[in-house]
Amino acid sequence: MSRLKLRIISPEKILYVGDVDCVTVPGSSGEFQIYINHSPIISCLDKGKIVYDDTQGRHELQITSGFVEVQNNNVSLCVEL
Repeated sequence: MSRLKLRIISPEKILYVGDVDCVTVPGSSGEFQIYINHSPIISCLDKGKIVYDDTQGRHELQITSGFVEVQNNNVSLCVEL
């Protein structure tokens, strides 16, 4: 089964790098989910939580702002905590 490559970084450090099944992010127009083969997108993120599932289970991360880029099953999140 194919998975997304997720990378979450903040100005201070790398918060997560790994393979996930899906990612939920707090977009500026509302929460949305990213699955395998998602269309390319760049979007601003608002205050809220990022939720992702990997082999260890479900993880949540509270953020205050940021942006997301999705391209070729790679998801990059640059966030402020």
